[in-house]
Amino acid sequence: MPEEPTPGASASSSSGAGPLEVAISLDGTRGCIAQARQAAAHFLAQAREQHQVTVAARAVENTQLIVSELVTNAVKYAPGPGLLQLRISEGTVQVEVWDSDPVLPAALAANPERVGQHGLEIVTILAHSLTMQPTVVGKRITAALHLNPAVSGSAA
Repeated sequence: MPEEPTPGASASSSSGAGPLEVAISLDGTRGCIAQARQAAAHFLAQAREQHQVTVAARAVENTQLIVSELVTNAVKYAPGPGLLQLRISEGTVQVEVWDSDPVLPAALAANPERVGQHGLEIVTILAHSLTMQPTVVGKRITAALHLNPAVSGSAA
């Protein structure tokens, strides 16, 4: 089992072909945004160092940006705690954020004069897939991106 990326996080991994994963509870305060970003970088570093997973530097940066955008939206729009789950399987990292707001986000029409509210646009560009699902209490947003963008041909 990998060391825990942050206090209060739980981590598990399977030997062999199983996914590596970690869950980080989010307290809903602005401080958890930086904590989530750091946990994502640490998780990917562990995957590289302890499990010999190929993780490009760009994938680490893109994962941190996606985590930052999704967790920021959870903190901004959903009351209370949330959950960040990171999972590596078959050359892909899945970033899943659960929060208590049941309203699914929608990307705004392009507007170069708009300041802010570009998070979902950024996530859509960086991820090779993005899903949003309502849950019994709130919603779950999952973005997946390739760990080696040069091989997969994914954006940015």
